[in-house]
Amino acid sequence: MHISLKIPVFTAILCMSFFAGCTSAPKELLTVDFQKDNTLRYKFVSAREITMDWGEAKSGNQKAKSHTQKTSESMEMIVAYEPLEIDPYGLTTIKATFESVKIKRSAKKGRRGIRKAKDAVQTLAGKTFTFTVGPSGKIEDYSQLEKLIDETVEKAFRSKSAQRRIKEPDMISDFVATQWFLWDAIATVQNPIEGVSVGQTWNSRLWVPFPMVLRKARDVTYKLEEIRETEEGKIAVITSSYAQTKSLPSKWPKLYSGAFQMSGMFGFLRGYKVLDLQGSGEELFNIDKGRTEQYEQNIDIKLSASMAMPIGPSPKINIKHKLTMKLLEKK
Repeated sequence: MHISLKIPVFTAILCMSFFAGCTSAPKELLTVDFQKDNTLRYKFVSAREITMDWGEAKSGNQKAKSHTQKTSESMEMIVAYEPLEIDPYGLTTIKATFESVKIKRSAKKGRRGIRKAKDAVQTLAGKTFTFTVGPSGKIEDYSQLEKLIDETVEKAFRSKSAQRRIKEPDMISDFVATQWFLWDAIATVQNPIEGVSVGQTWNSRLWVPFPMVLRKARDVTYKLEEIRETEEGKIAVITSSYAQTKSLPSKWPKLYSGAFQMSGMFGFLRGYKVLDLQGSGEELFNIDKGRTEQYEQNIDIKLSASMAMPIGPSPKINIKHKLTMKLLEKK
């Protein structure tokens, strides 16, 4: 009797476990895959609109008016990723080639362009770097990218400046934001072997590109929103939300070092403080093909600053930033 009572209880537990597993949400493995002789070309765009509020100004008997200045700048890059050595269970070596790089800057109200000098990022056109990445999307070797970043930073400084170093405006921070964090939404899944179910969330940290010399990060919460069935395969729709953070990973690029003067609009300001940072995004990842189809990230940043001189207004700065990546068709 003692044994006969144990058997049905044990069997019931197994049945309960079985049915519980059947009713739980199915999970999808999100892995980065590459095929031989299949080069993937992506267009990256980093664009921002900058509004500077210098406060109210009064002239004569006129009422005080708020003086604002609006500018915009954008970077467009087409980068080709060619797999050199493929290991679906280990590290794959990728060669990245910058096929084209375009920079645009403008100022509203009929103002002239911010500057005519060539942006340092434009010197990337035609250059290459290699890196290794695992199936989880985690990049294991940044050495050649780090070297390329350092070379590009040097190009941002005027060569004909004997007494002091002068840095021209550049979009190197945007270049880093697009290349250092490839496949971040996939690489930061906590238990990649277990897969991800619809509704599941996980956390990460991403770079915040700025037009001034400022090194900040944003906390990211990813969520697998849905799985779409398409003719091209199953698409994982991954949404993201952003918030301000004070912590910054030590391994991230530091870009500039030493003493220097920044030219342009932000050369007259100092003491930048991020007052608020919010945003959201969406990425479409092809599960069957193991590749990102596209993403969009929108960031709204509010900052305060002070003049480099002891006297003067303390402007408020609002930056609306959009980062996009889109897979291009084969040539």
